Amino acid sequence: MREVRTLEWIGQTDGHLRLIDQTRLPAELAHLECRDVETVWEAIKQLRVRGAPAIGVAAAYGVCLGMQGVDTSDEAAFFTRLQEVTDYLATSRPTAVNLFWALKRMIQRALDLRQAGQSTASMAEALLAEAQAIEEEDRRMCRAIGQHGAELLGESATVLTHCNAGGLATADYGTALAVVYAAVESGKAVRVFADETRPLLQGARLTAWELKQRDIPCTLICDSMAPVVMQQGKVTAVVTGADRIAANGDVANKIGTYGLALAAAAHRIPFYVAAPSSTFDLSLASGAEIPIEQRDAEEITAGLGRSIAPEGVDVYNPAFDVTPAQLITAIICEHGVIRPVDGEQIAAMLAETGS
Repeated sequence: MREVRTLEWIGQTDGHLRLIDQTRLPAELAHLECRDVETVWEAIKQLRVRGAPAIGVAAAYGVCLGMQGVDTSDEAAFFTRLQEVTDYLATSRPTAVNLFWALKRMIQRALDLRQAGQSTASMAEALLAEAQAIEEEDRRMCRAIGQHGAELLGESATVLTHCNAGGLATADYGTALAVVYAAVESGKAVRVFADETRPLLQGARLTAWELKQRDIPCTLICDSMAPVVMQQGKVTAVVTGADRIAANGDVANKIGTYGLALAAAAHRIPFYVAAPSSTFDLSLASGAEIPIEQRDAEEITAGLGRSIAPEGVDVYNPAFDVTPAQLITAIICEHGVIRPVDGEQIAAMLAETGS
């Protein structure tokens, strides 16, 4: 399989960000060249780049773009601009916590350098190095998630997944699909049922495309078919990604995930969530506090460019839902498997590893 990088930085501090325009898949593999922070903001907002980890990496590089051309001889102006850039990028999407985690990390890097007496002239290179470190760490975390998760699957497994939590959603290997990839690489026979994932069809457009690229057997189904294939005994595990995980283990993920968890519980099928430690938001006690993005009505009424609903109809279009911790069999992160899923186990895992 040829390697397809979701996003990459081209050049040095005066370079730019190149990313796959995921709105054009699967019909066309096209790249978007981001040469300013506004283009990165638009790419995140319009789902040209998506998936919590990939959004975080893109935002970090967006900071680098936003700081190009700043007068480094004026420290006050430099830090004013840095705050403007990070505040601006933070408005692109509200739910995926990796976005805010990465922006906070970029600001903190600059503040640490100032505290150490470094000049602002040296900070452009330092910020680029920090963004590259975030990208590389994401690659390592995803590989580790895959290894831990693969151990939860049998020698022959059929995994049902939702939305896209593969390489397109991260810097490299994915989260939920990393479990599948690692299991296959270890010699296990794995098949995948991919929910189409309405209304924007990330499962059909992206997950099915990724799995075909890797020659992994995949069957595409409508979202409403998932409980039936569970009832028919065709699913041995459900594995999804996450956009934010609260301190008690409640998980925000693409709309439709909660329904899958309910169906899995009814059929006694393990329900796993795969996500890096950067997706945990311990500042939120429960999923009730997670902000849920509301998206444009036209994604439902004319999602494929053709009107499929009467003009003026009321539309409710939350991009995410929250799955309660008690419905989750385990959370797989780069440090290991959290089971049972509760605040105590999460805090212990993250404290033990210093995350």
